[in-house]
Amino acid sequence: MKSGALAAALCFVSLAAEPPRLTIPVTYYQLPNGLKVALSRDTTAPLTVVAVYYNIGFRIEPKDRTGFAHLFEHMMFQGSANLGKMEFIKLVQANGGVLNGSTRFDFTNYFEVVPANKLETMLWAEADRMKGLAITEENLTNQKGVVSNEVKVNVLNQPYGGFPWLDMPQYANTNWYNAHNFYGDLKDIEAATLDDVRSFFKTYYAPNNAALAIVGDFDETQAKAWIQKYFGGIPRQSAVAKPDLTEPRQEAEKRFSKVDKLAKKPALAVAYQMPAPRSPEHYAMVVLDQILLQGDDSLLNQELAKKKGYTERVTGGINLLGNAFNYNGPMLWMADLVYDNADKTNEIIEAVDQTIAKLQQAPVSQADLDRALVKYRASYYRNLTQLGGLGRADLLASFSLFLDDPAYINQLEPELRKVTPALMQKVAQDYLRKTNRTILTVEVAK
Repeated sequence: MKSGALAAALCFVSLAAEPPRLTIPVTYYQLPNGLKVALSRDTTAPLTVVAVYYNIGFRIEPKDRTGFAHLFEHMMFQGSANLGKMEFIKLVQANGGVLNGSTRFDFTNYFEVVPANKLETMLWAEADRMKGLAITEENLTNQKGVVSNEVKVNVLNQPYGGFPWLDMPQYANTNWYNAHNFYGDLKDIEAATLDDVRSFFKTYYAPNNAALAIVGDFDETQAKAWIQKYFGGIPRQSAVAKPDLTEPRQEAEKRFSKVDKLAKKPALAVAYQMPAPRSPEHYAMVVLDQILLQGDDSLLNQELAKKKGYTERVTGGINLLGNAFNYNGPMLWMADLVYDNADKTNEIIEAVDQTIAKLQQAPVSQADLDRALVKYRASYYRNLTQLGGLGRADLLASFSLFLDDPAYINQLEPELRKVTPALMQKVAQDYLRKTNRTILTVEVAK
């Protein structure tokens, strides 16, 4: 049964005194080798999303392997036991699909969106590179150069390159894992040997350090059989010790500046340490983010852009490398803007303070809270359905890795519904205080 754009697989459950809530079907299990599998059927369109997430990301890479997580994002497209160099990409595209990979704070992910009848092909191809990546001197040398060039193009030779997503964590955090250069000190990548890379692959690209999510139009029994057939024989490896990501409570404001020789205008970013992920306070910050920053109607955009004209737009949010939920450790809430006059820096900071102070001094109205929830629901549903369900696969795989519970996806809306004006005021007081923030300014070279 289908209704509009949503299939019966996406069930709306009516709750008393609440708008209908989306419930996502989830089947979850683990293979004997430790691979976590989350399945979510949706027959809206004849498409299937295959997503493989490895529990290795920018900030959980070893201290002597900076940049390796990102390096492997590239290495995974260089061939495997049965697919030659770049043939994985050609295979997907030849079958009418799209694909990509990315490195995030706590995982590296790979996905394909393909016609539903190509699910088996994608499972075979993903398993082929999980069990037998082509790690050769030629491939390693080539990808060292690609990564080095990417850093130069995207960061070193771009105005505002890495600002603020790459820069701010290095200033705001104190724990090395949260504060090192996530793109990597190129010396670590340049010094990487074949043995280093093979060891990294064996350790972090093992099935027991991975999650597989499938979303779309598929037969669950058949999908399970294919998963067992292609992934079941890949041996597990020794468990990876997770680093301590704890950040100490920040008790004093930090201010920094950097000169950007390519920037034409100054820029400013403010960052506040976030509450623990998935805590009640975290959910309150999700709602505060909607009110303060998201959209033209947000308080900071109204004050800084519309009313005072300091900038065209204020951007930012929770987890600039993903969304408010696909991370698993300390996080910053950030707002940033480019502006015309460096003499206005202190005025801008004061305007930010005055805007936040309103939320600290009095609770928001229930009407404003409800409106923020509507805004979030709209963006959340849009994310869930993009590219045939990629956003849903992202959260299923993330929650499989972090919580061993992909069905937690169905707790997001109920937890957001628990947020009250009083809790938002308390969170604004506790977390949006000046002593919990870092300010970074970009100066124009003279």
